[in-house]
Amino acid sequence: MRAVVAIALSACVGLAACSKGPPPPRPVETDIPEAMRAPSTVRPVDAGEGTPMKDRVAVIGVLNKRNNLSQSFEMKPGEAKRWRDVIVRLAACERTAPWEFPKQTGAFAQVFVRGAGDNDGWDKVFSGWLFKESPSLNVVEHPIYDVWVKDCKMSFAGDKPKAAASSASAPKASGSAAAPAPAEPVPAPTASASNAT
Repeated sequence: MRAVVAIALSACVGLAACSKGPPPPRPVETDIPEAMRAPSTVRPVDAGEGTPMKDRVAVIGVLNKRNNLSQSFEMKPGEAKRWRDVIVRLAACERTAPWEFPKQTGAFAQVFVRGAGDNDGWDKVFSGWLFKESPSLNVVEHPIYDVWVKDCKMSFAGDKPKAAASSASAPKASGSAAAPAPAEPVPAPTASASNAT
């Protein structure tokens, strides 16, 4: 009899605990601590080819492996972005010129993760080059977060512009140029003009 009463009592306590709603959502912290804002990395020297380093834009991906949430950052060199308990600081991004092989896209990044139980303690878990085409070459080894390079947006003097010439002025297969398009559209004949004859 006591066992039945104990089971019934524990079931009531368990159901009472379930009747409470979910806890209120906590605000997501996105501020980067002041000490982490100033870059402590050496600035790379531009080689003079392509987009200047300050104008390049890297796209960095971050994955939380525990809950499968991911975030993409578009960053310029010298910027730092925070997502939850991880901060990614970009020092440089680079890609090979269109005429060079093998094609490589890389970024020099530093990754900081808030330590377990620390309020303001940030641990540097990675500092180095990440490569898009060879992600296993230099890996961010962390049990929760994964960081990788998606792209480095920059251009070179030999690059073709994005807006290609229109197909009307492109050469035909025979090598002769296509006839240019008329400057103004030709008006359609009106009904009164066709009935006049």
